[in-house]
Amino acid sequence: MSVDVATATTALRAQWDRLHDWVEVMADPRLGRESSVLAGWTIVDLWAHLGRAMDALAVCTPAPAGTVPLTLGEYLGSYAGRAADVAETTRQLAAEHALDPVGYVTSSARAAFATLDRLGPGDPVVQARRGPVRLSTMTVSRLLELVVHGDDLYRLSASGRRGRGADAVADPVDAGALALVADELLAIVRARGGWDLEVTDARRWVRLATGRVPYDVDALAVALQARYTSDAVPDLGRMLPLL
Repeated sequence: MSVDVATATTALRAQWDRLHDWVEVMADPRLGRESSVLAGWTIVDLWAHLGRAMDALAVCTPAPAGTVPLTLGEYLGSYAGRAADVAETTRQLAAEHALDPVGYVTSSARAAFATLDRLGPGDPVVQARRGPVRLSTMTVSRLLELVVHGDDLYRLSASGRRGRGADAVADPVDAGALALVADELLAIVRARGGWDLEVTDARRWVRLATGRVPYDVDALAVALQARYTSDAVPDLGRMLPLL
């Protein structure tokens, strides 16, 4: 990991605070069952999933000495095979916490940050639900969840289907958190292909890297650039999405 626990924790707190403020201002409980931008997911489902994501950090425990941790890329790679299970669990949580979904996620976030305080400030290997990882890796993966799904909510509100009040927080994604996630996703690509690339449009790159928008070489050329002008941005169609 190129990010230490302290940096990842600071970004996670900033992203959580911004997302929570956005939901409190923008969310209308009467529309909670409205479809989100994710096929088959309601807004309540999406919010419940954020609670589950923070729960995953809250339940982390120290791994036995000598445990070899997964990289961020390896950990994220386990997502695809469990998509159906995640969706079902998320819907169950949404039903269970239907009366106070925001309260559930707030409680989950509080427990997650308590775990970070307990396990840090070092970077131990911890046992997560999907395998052993460094605490920094786990924290970045939670940040990824909050950034990506925060952007899902942003896309929904930007379409005019959600939101109220001209003074509402315009964007539930913290700029610093978005930049960190974009860089860490690009680090996975660089490690696999050896390309020397830089992020030029963090939000566009995160959407491409996580499969939120269809892969498009022209969009990729806007999202990334080669560090040296003599190089070109490679076609990453066979590598993306990363999760």
